[in-house]
Amino acid sequence: MQNKVLPNATSVRDLGINVTNYLSPSDHVCDIATKAHKCASLIHRCFVSRNTDLLIRAYKVYVRPLLVIWSPSTIHDIETIESVQRRFTKRIHGLYSFSYKSRLQRLNLQSLEHRRLLTDLVQCYKLVFGLVVVNTKDFFEYSQHTPARYSQSTWFAVSRQVSDP
Repeated sequence: MQNKVLPNATSVRDLGINVTNYLSPSDHVCDIATKAHKCASLIHRCFVSRNTDLLIRAYKVYVRPLLVIWSPSTIHDIETIESVQRRFTKRIHGLYSFSYKSRLQRLNLQSLEHRRLLTDLVQCYKLVFGLVVVNTKDFFEYSQHTPARYSQSTWFAVSRQVSDP
């Protein structure tokens, strides 16, 4: 361009998202996880109180919003994101020896993967029942067959009850 050679870049940051030449989100996921780990460590270092409720509230306010990214498709990316919460909960006093699942139960938290699934299901519900102004035919193809357990009139009544506020 104008007699200048453009550099060959394998990764570019655009609008806060790392885009690679092979379009894998793994670099972006790693960057987000690194920022979240730093923030979580800062919470553990800066809070004098070891009150579990206070630490969890700080985690929910300062760390978890950093981890709200689209649903990653690879197991490696899912585990990278989940490792932030796994490490944070392990550092809470008295919970080091418990498994990740039992730590989540004791702290009344959900795994980040489970939270993404719930968010996706809620969005799907809103799309199907017209709670979002979007043409659902762009996303779904409705089956012409009713479920085997319901007759046509029962299925209509059930779907009508769900869609009416």
